[in-house]
Amino acid sequence: MEDLHLIATAAFGVEKIVVRELADLGYEGATVEDGRVHFRGDLLAICRTNLWLRCAERVQVVVGDFTARNFDDLFDTIKELQWEQWLQDDAKFPVTARCIRSLINSAPATQKMVKRAIVERLRNQYSRHWFAETGVEYKVDCNILGERALVTLDTTGEGLHKRGYRKMVSAAPLRETIAAALVKLSYWNKERFLIDPFCGSGTIPIEAAMIARNLAPGRNRTFAAEDWPQLPPALWNEARNEAREQEKPHLKLQILGRDKDARIIKAAQENAREAGVFNDILFENKEFYTFPTDRDHGCLICNPPYGERISDKKEVKQLHSDMGELLASLDTWSLYILSGANDFEKEFGKRADRRRKLFNARIPCTYYQYLGPKPPQLDYEEDEEQPRYVPPEISVNRPERNPAPYQQTQREIPPSDPGTGPEDAPWGKWKK
Repeated sequence: MEDLHLIATAAFGVEKIVVRELADLGYEGATVEDGRVHFRGDLLAICRTNLWLRCAERVQVVVGDFTARNFDDLFDTIKELQWEQWLQDDAKFPVTARCIRSLINSAPATQKMVKRAIVERLRNQYSRHWFAETGVEYKVDCNILGERALVTLDTTGEGLHKRGYRKMVSAAPLRETIAAALVKLSYWNKERFLIDPFCGSGTIPIEAAMIARNLAPGRNRTFAAEDWPQLPPALWNEARNEAREQEKPHLKLQILGRDKDARIIKAAQENAREAGVFNDILFENKEFYTFPTDRDHGCLICNPPYGERISDKKEVKQLHSDMGELLASLDTWSLYILSGANDFEKEFGKRADRRRKLFNARIPCTYYQYLGPKPPQLDYEEDEEQPRYVPPEISVNRPERNPAPYQQTQREIPPSDPGTGPEDAPWGKWKK
């Protein structure tokens, strides 16, 4: 099994980021379709991709990809697949199915047909008539779209967004995989000041810190395929040792996360501790309008609330207007705002430089990107979705300026990058 057909599933809109992540791991030539990234790899690739992919939802092994116009086609082809390469005579193999725009339009009937075909194959291979299914579990998925049937085995178990660090969440949590995508789609790097003024349970700051420190997102969890005899513990140990060797030290410039809810800030701190990045993030219980404006070339990444009820929508509309007024003076900053509100730009008062459709779980959102001017120490590559940090060759001395007074709850935050931001923000018009 040195050349496997593998799939990394992903939310719509982030497939290209997954392609980049695979290329960084050495798996070139990936191809994209809606919600899936196809690539080739060996058994070790299953371990490495489960540990390292930040924006994918799960990793699957493709057992069959074929045309099925009816149940006879489906049964006959699945029966011919080499299931004995994966399933032992006592293997447990539950089947799930989805049928979209197909003449095979019953998911329950498809599940039964797939199960029968696999059992028939295993009967011939193992010379048995009955299978107890008391052994290792292999989850089989049959996805039928039109006349195409895609049959896979799930290697992940719980989705890859379940990193294992988020013990407590806010009322409307952002998926970890989407939070990582927001950071990867931005021009932030660890040398720039980063703030999330609506951090909730801390997902965006935590994912940003893990990216900056090159911490494998799956290093503290287990996966379904760890029980498979095809992937012995030595393979998983090799992948985990590789991940540990590539970890980077704590950040010199802390990330700032803020939220007006004191209880959720405590949860964010505990989540950061579980993720191993507690000292890389400063969490504060503060309102949005106390936003620090004395930093030059800062970066904001956030997912502000967007209400569903009419009363909430009025408050959210006012929040967007207040955000636009407050952030208008920060013309050297880069702003990245994920929102499900339809009229965000109108309410914010400024059109975004870029927009990207994303889905947080099943909620359609837009990622509004206000790029700002290029910071002195950043150099953009030709593909502007993937910024590259270029260290300065000559250090420039600037007059020192005191940073905004912060209430420290962890370690002391380094001084801010001195710049030309407003000395006195017009807070007089802001009401608590």
